Amino acid sequence: MYKIVEKVSLNPTVTMMQIDAPLVAAKAEPGQFIILRVDADGERIPLTVAGCDREKGTVKIIFQIVGATTEKLNHKKAGDFIQDFVGPLGVATDLEGLRKVCIVGGGVGCAIALPIAQKLHRLGASVTSIIGFRTKDLLILEDEFRACSDELIVMTDDGSYGREGNVTVPLKELFENGETFDEVITIGPLIMMKFVVLACQPTGIPCTVSMNPIMIDGTGMCGGCRLTLNRDGKKITSFACVDGPDFNGYEVDFDEAMSRGTMYSAFERHAYEEACNLFKEVE
Repeated sequence: MYKIVEKVSLNPTVTMMQIDAPLVAAKAEPGQFIILRVDADGERIPLTVAGCDREKGTVKIIFQIVGATTEKLNHKKAGDFIQDFVGPLGVATDLEGLRKVCIVGGGVGCAIALPIAQKLHRLGASVTSIIGFRTKDLLILEDEFRACSDELIVMTDDGSYGREGNVTVPLKELFENGETFDEVITIGPLIMMKFVVLACQPTGIPCTVSMNPIMIDGTGMCGGCRLTLNRDGKKITSFACVDGPDFNGYEVDFDEAMSRGTMYSAFERHAYEEACNLFKEVE
């Protein structure tokens, strides 16, 4: 059992928790993830490590309440326990040798991008961060990004905060003004990452994306998280849990990934509604 030592609501749909998990905290690096179960009968869900404190032995997770399991998890309070917390899993983001990087985050994906930006800052790299949200009410982690970025650009789709528009607008402006980077790292909704990759393509700047497909065991055995990569004219099957979650954005078949990602939408919605109704009855 793993104790929840802190719980904070970041916005109406996103929650941060600190979990007492010293063995995971001792090894976790930016880009890696954990798999948890809320209770003994619960499903396994992957969540990216949003930070860790090695001295305190705690691991930070940030999740969006979108399904039955995240609804159950969000009903836990500080001091409560969750059943399982396994990790770190996946391959850590490769930051070696990078001196000038652009981090592009969208929505709750900013929680994954932040520890990468923070580590780059600690390593002495120049960090330009672009973070985007649908509206001001969904904004998260602005102060944290500002603290580790040489330049921070905040975008909202409706213009209610920062600049109006999506994250590719300032990215393209930077390129048009002659700005170059060793690498662009983007994390967020698939459609956002697809267009960030397209924006980078004319420049030839390496673009890394963090993939979060359907995942069950997190060890490469189930095959649920498979992705198709287009490499040297050949289609290659890869697995996000053991080969990723980071991939060369120019190689990812985003259209297939988006299609696979919606396969169980109806089922997930039904399960979420059942969980909500159950908690309403209990309350």
